[in-house]
Amino acid sequence: MADRVTYQLDTNHPAPIATITMDDGKANVMSPGMQAEINAALDRAEADGAVVVLAGRENRFSAGFDLGILQAGTSETLDMLLGGFKLAHRVLSFDTPVVIACTGHAIAMGVFLLLSGDYTVGAEGPYKIVANEVAIGLTMPHTAVEVCRQRLTPAHFNRAVLLSEQYSPETAIAAGFLDAVVAPDQVVATAQAKAAEFAQLNLRAHAASKRRSRGPALAAISAAIEADAADLQAMAASAATT
Repeated sequence: MADRVTYQLDTNHPAPIATITMDDGKANVMSPGMQAEINAALDRAEADGAVVVLAGRENRFSAGFDLGILQAGTSETLDMLLGGFKLAHRVLSFDTPVVIACTGHAIAMGVFLLLSGDYTVGAEGPYKIVANEVAIGLTMPHTAVEVCRQRLTPAHFNRAVLLSEQYSPETAIAAGFLDAVVAPDQVVATAQAKAAEFAQLNLRAHAASKRRSRGPALAAISAAIEADAADLQAMAASAATT
């Protein structure tokens, strides 16, 4: 399958706007294939010098990693997990503004990708925004902790990371997951309108300011990715000997 992600470029602004839409027809899982297509789309946006809108499909932003691959415990599992974490780092450090259009549920890795944008617009309605790792018996990955830390307010950081608190779009604003909530049919248009605002910025100053302000967080996330890689490799080696 090679059509999980579409790319649309609007050049009618001081800087072009690239709308990258994820749609696997289901839950928008962060499979290796989905990650590869998002990265390819980001490559195009970089080449185009575009402000980015990253959007989900109707009712779904992303349900997180592909559970089938996650439970298989193979080398593909390791590649998928580290690939997702590296994608979050890439979005956080992207030179141009990135607006996230959270079109519905955001769960686990979907949340970490959501938290990597510069501005986030959510759909009002009965949608879940939750990092559910602890609830399902998983220790929160080092990278996920650092991604959450750089965006969430301190009290909500603890509630989200340690207690797997589930947020609605409306309560997600105070926590720091979202910056705005609008009607579901207006999420992408609103995100594109914000991107049009950001396209008027001096993008060189934006990129330099992002590197300066996020430098410590990005360094912590890079170190966390290495720590997660070591943990996952140790788990795989232990499983191979039992």
